[in-house]
Amino acid sequence: MYIKRNHQGMIEAVSLVNTPGFDEQLDLQAPELQAFLNQYRLASLQSLEQSDQAMVRVLEDLIHLLIEKGVIRFTDLPDAAQRKLMTRRELRGQQQGIDLLDNDDSLIL
Repeated sequence: MYIKRNHQGMIEAVSLVNTPGFDEQLDLQAPELQAFLNQYRLASLQSLEQSDQAMVRVLEDLIHLLIEKGVIRFTDLPDAAQRKLMTRRELRGQQQGIDLLDNDDSLIL
């Protein structure tokens, strides 16, 4: 693997081929390269997880809209999906109740 370092000497990019800026070659098993790749994988997984969470909310809203418009009935959904949607609705309701409290647990009106 060919690597590119930043001005602090840290790996900032990796390439399979020797191209301009990727002059230094490291063995794939080098601890420094493995640490960089693990950090990159972790960042990618975190981004994917955040995207998944946002997508779940989009799907929940879409299902709610389809039910509201009469396109589908809630009972048309599989039992497992109904339970999951109800659980999430309850959790969101609880969260909204928490959001009504300020820092000293007083109600915000």
